[in-house]
Amino acid sequence: MAVTTISSREFNQDTSGAKKAAKMGPVFITDRGKPAHVLLSIEHYEDLVAPSANLVDLLALPNGSAIRFTPPRLRALTKPVDLT
Repeated sequence: MAVTTISSREFNQDTSGAKKAAKMGPVFITDRGKPAHVLLSIEHYEDLVAPSANLVDLLALPNGSAIRFTPPRLRALTKPVDLT
């Protein structure tokens, strides 16, 4: 993902260029050398605000279809039991 930084003046003079750059990654717009705004494509914005699934929601799916997990064997952490 490419990050672009432009000044407010550059943004005002070449808005279409900033929009093209936003397709590749965030465009930071500066005022007097300090970041003031960020321009994002709608896809990047939706990725940021999309709700993330929580464990309860994933477990509630039928047949656990969203979860594929095979726990590893923990042989290194166990010891044979001596019952004599």
